[in-house]
Amino acid sequence: MNSKETFMVETLTRELIARLMEERSLSMREAMDIVYNSKTYAALNNLNTGLYFQSPAYVYDVLAEEIKVFEIKNT
Repeated sequence: MNSKETFMVETLTRELIARLMEERSLSMREAMDIVYNSKTYAALNNLNTGLYFQSPAYVYDVLAEEIKVFEIKNT
């Protein structure tokens, strides 16, 4: 991963964390745990998926769907 790709992944990650905190009233630690332990984050770091090149809104929607499925499975 080159520096531009790293920057893009890190920027998206920060935006995901911030949006989780805002929309779900989570602490930074809670939001970070969700993001860093998600399949979405793994996909962001896999350059072959191209997810790192998508808009923050799109990536957040992917993460939100993952969270929703996880919550359904665990109820």
